[in-house]
Amino acid sequence: MKVAVSVPDTIFEAAERLAKQHSVPRSQIFAEALAAYIKAHDSEAITSKLNEVYAEESSGLESSLTKAQLQAISNESW
Repeated sequence: MKVAVSVPDTIFEAAERLAKQHSVPRSQIFAEALAAYIKAHDSEAITSKLNEVYAEESSGLESSLTKAQLQAISNESW
């Protein structure tokens, strides 16, 4: 799909240099940059990854730490 966007001259020039250095079309540089941005900011993907991690790892505290926390709380004045 073709799309027209406005970018600052400095970004355009940097993309031009990068495209020439890697012998790829400038549009590929912009497409890859946008794909990386979307991936990094996709909250569903981030949540999914965190769910994968916590499915394998326990998020609970060791019993000794839980006991220490409960004792500390009971000494607080609310």
